[in-house]
Amino acid sequence: MNSKERILNMTNKIKFNFIILVLTFIFWSCNESKIDFKNLASTTSKGIMAVIEIPSGTNRKIEYNSSTQRFEIDIKNGKERVIDFLSYPGNYGFIPSTLMDEELGGDGDALDILVIAESLETGDTISVIPIGTLLLNDSGELDTKIIAVPADPKKQVIQATDYQTFTVKYNMAQRIVENWFLNYKGLGITKLIGWRNDAFAMQEIEKWRIPQ
Repeated sequence: MNSKERILNMTNKIKFNFIILVLTFIFWSCNESKIDFKNLASTTSKGIMAVIEIPSGTNRKIEYNSSTQRFEIDIKNGKERVIDFLSYPGNYGFIPSTLMDEELGGDGDALDILVIAESLETGDTISVIPIGTLLLNDSGELDTKIIAVPADPKKQVIQATDYQTFTVKYNMAQRIVENWFLNYKGLGITKLIGWRNDAFAMQEIEKWRIPQ
């Protein structure tokens, strides 16, 4: 076999391997299993389940699309929606298998949750302990935010697993969370209704839980 034949043979092998690689990728992409995050169990053996959409310390608005089963950047007026304020003070997402029924005074979405912890990734699921509830009036509608910490003590950045400890020992952290939600959409859009304790948070989760 001369040099030209060897080069041609090598080129054909490279092309063949490249085609196999592309076909494998296409096959894998088409058969990639998707997770229906909206309908995951809302509770685990360790606590309440939280699905993270927006990592702590970021500003890009990301929402889970249950139709495509993908986490997508929110688009407003043809542009990616970026919060024009300080970054999220916690990991923001929702509690799966919950729905705030509009007929019962809800906003038609899953129950929102803010997990105070180091930055998690979009799509992460984590067992948490609710430590309080922040009730807001957002443009005339009730907006409920469950505030929580990881159930795993190793992932906790504040030593509070109940509302009393949170509001006494970490009062300034509570005020930061409150003022962030009151101002991130602009002045006067969101108004404070008040805070409720961890027991109220559990009642809200049960209230909006979708029967399985």
